[in-house]
Amino acid sequence: MHHLTSPKYLKELLKRHDFNFSKSLGQNFLIDENILQKIIHGAEISPEDKVLEIGPGVGTLTSAIVRQGAEVTAVEVDRDLLPILEETLNEFPNARVIHGDILKLDLNKLIQDSFQGSSFKVVANLPYYITTPIIMRLLENEFSYTSITVMIQKEVAQRMAAMPDSKEYGALSVAVQYYTQPRIIGKVPAGVFMPPPKVDSMIITLVKRSKPAVEVISSTRFFQVVKAVFAQRRKTLLNTLYNAQLTEMDKSYLNTMLGSLNINPQRRGETLSLEELALISNQLG
Repeated sequence: MHHLTSPKYLKELLKRHDFNFSKSLGQNFLIDENILQKIIHGAEISPEDKVLEIGPGVGTLTSAIVRQGAEVTAVEVDRDLLPILEETLNEFPNARVIHGDILKLDLNKLIQDSFQGSSFKVVANLPYYITTPIIMRLLENEFSYTSITVMIQKEVAQRMAAMPDSKEYGALSVAVQYYTQPRIIGKVPAGVFMPPPKVDSMIITLVKRSKPAVEVISSTRFFQVVKAVFAQRRKTLLNTLYNAQLTEMDKSYLNTMLGSLNINPQRRGETLSLEELALISNQLG
């Protein structure tokens, strides 16, 4: 058994370093070997891999990755965890820890310094409160990652993988599926963490597409349309687009445009596929 998944060992380690959990940082450390292996297998970690880990905590996942022979650069925001990581990872020359906030660091420089232009995988047990900003930062930039495997709040993972005309489907679903192909690996109960969070988690892998899922004239315009149609989920598509003022077309022109695309103007935005959203975006120019 991995010693860092032992509650007894972990408590002793944290006590020795006088470490206190930070609620504001959403710290929950994994204490289940089976879940740890699910993440490793879900990310398909091999000795050739270079990995960016976000929020290594005490190094539980980090050490499991490097034991596979992969090279890891881990970014940790909590300064109090640095001496613990120095202890738990000291036997692994292929593990490097950087102190910093992943949302504030120069990621281009970090990635270039760490991977020298090579492709890499992202693996993380992400704090719930910053899951979406981190994922969107990775997706929206032209980083050379091949996949993102994360353990996140169950509901957020379900939204990422949701299909049209479901209550979970929204702007996040479209953004994630535009850039990647999501694959849910499995559910993770709250009891496998110390301390246990109030909600269950899920492991999901986002495999980067070689090109976006749909062809659009302007990705900026596409995501303006996406934002608009999900801003007022209960309104008809015609009213939503008109109220968003994305075009100078009046309602009758918008109505005619949607009809020419074989899209019923009375539909709600949450029923639209990525292909239909792209058609609207391209027509609006």
